[in-house]
Amino acid sequence: MITEKDIEEAVNVLRGGGVVVFPTETAYGLAADATNTEAVEKVRDIKGREQTKAFPVIAADMEMIEAIAGVPGGLAGLAQVHWPGALTMILPVIGEELSMGVVRDGTVAVRISSNAVSQALSKGLGAPIVSTSANRSGAGVCYSIACVKEQLGDEPDLYLDAGELTPEPPSTIVTVDDYGYPEVIRQGSIEI
Repeated sequence: MITEKDIEEAVNVLRGGGVVVFPTETAYGLAADATNTEAVEKVRDIKGREQTKAFPVIAADMEMIEAIAGVPGGLAGLAQVHWPGALTMILPVIGEELSMGVVRDGTVAVRISSNAVSQALSKGLGAPIVSTSANRSGAGVCYSIACVKEQLGDEPDLYLDAGELTPEPPSTIVTVDDYGYPEVIRQGSIEI
């Protein structure tokens, strides 16, 4: 349902600091350029999310992740097995490209999505994208564009409609503990 032309249009919206509703492997999400502070704040305003919470991001590939974050040895094996997929890792940030809206205590929550549209948006932009559920904070997660439009109306700049998504649990979130071992923060679609 989503064409290459749709992806190009969405990438142009992201480049211009806009917000795009897009499908992920778990639900519909809100995307913005994770290196553009104004775009990230626009997502925060649309969701009505607290300033203290950072947004997770999707990167196109491992090369992009290694440009923004370090992957501790204790998580490298999980990355090889579960990426692309619904596994979010909390990693130490390197470099200064990322907006502070996606960084918390020197870390970023990042994944390589198994959804082709998610990957294409990040790859086309040449940067990680914010990836947070397309709903108001505290409201139900959306698996259809109709649900997103009911909650967010015309606040997002563009909608990419992939039809009704199959409801899936959110991504599993892992970090490393004080000893360098993987620690599950949230058990989601991937069991660890």
